[in-house]
Amino acid sequence: MRVEARPIAVTMGEPAGIGGEITLKAWRTREASGLPHYFVVDDAARLQRIAAQLEWDIPIAEIEKPDDAIDAFGNALPVIPLEVPGPVVPGCPQPETSAAVVSSIERAVEYVKVGQAAAVVTNPIQKKALYDCGFCYPGHTEFLATLADGAAQPVMMLACEQLRVVPVTVHQPLREAIESLRSESIVETVRATVRALRQDFAIDRPHVMIAALNPHAGEEGAMGREEIDIIVPAVEKLKKAGYSVTGPTPADTLFHDRARTAYDAAVCMYHDQALIPLKTIDFSSGVNITLGLPFVRTSPDHGTALEIAGTGVADESSLVAALKIAARMAENRKRSGLISDDRVSRRLN
Repeated sequence: MRVEARPIAVTMGEPAGIGGEITLKAWRTREASGLPHYFVVDDAARLQRIAAQLEWDIPIAEIEKPDDAIDAFGNALPVIPLEVPGPVVPGCPQPETSAAVVSSIERAVEYVKVGQAAAVVTNPIQKKALYDCGFCYPGHTEFLATLADGAAQPVMMLACEQLRVVPVTVHQPLREAIESLRSESIVETVRATVRALRQDFAIDRPHVMIAALNPHAGEEGAMGREEIDIIVPAVEKLKKAGYSVTGPTPADTLFHDRARTAYDAAVCMYHDQALIPLKTIDFSSGVNITLGLPFVRTSPDHGTALEIAGTGVADESSLVAALKIAARMAENRKRSGLISDDRVSRRLN
């Protein structure tokens, strides 16, 4: 089956959050936004209630298998049914729904693994609600890596039309992030980034900019030695292996309009160093992408927004962008034949 003939699998996310609303609103813009075909693994009755309460005329079509979404999508939102224990109260996560949230993710991944869906797009989850019910993963990314048979080393990319950023350290306190920074982590992050730029974004010769950690890139050690001791050795190793990289570059010079034309992605040293510029440039349409998985996974770059759930005001722009970029990545990955950079990788070992 051709990639373009396969629909995208969308997960329900936290039922008490905005996932259902933005999934409905995205379908409503399907023609204007040029959306790929998608289906959601969710409770059809729950989605119908949301549409009715918000007075949206959005038809729902229960389907048996992903292929059915292709014919249904033009006239109704296709849903592969998964019962969610109710009642669901917007803004109030309930432990009873946690099993359904996890099952939605598992089923969406399985559809991709067996070739029935082109990619997975995950709606936001409420991590604490899952933790309280025994979910033992820090978040989506780690759970998806396990579902990928545990062989994946996932890396987080955030992307919009004007910028792609990849943090080396992610969800850690800043002090711990700095203390945990290693040359090997930078090298592996760049390798994953370059591989994705080639196979998922169809960039033949990607150039990666590597951010410094300290002000003025450490000022030759006067403002910190992390550049000298950690980042420069990583850059030298990457260059020796044939990667096109520049750095460490002071972060305050890295993200203005002219600077962004010089690279295909920026690898940053910690979470906010990467996310602040991206969200400043395009707060509404940023997309979270998991690199390093054997399947394409994207997600809206926002949370469950419990405080506005049920009001109908949630912005679907990030989900729309996640759907569109997932479709492009799946097509590019198919065309690339999952070609890896093994030739370059061998030189690093």
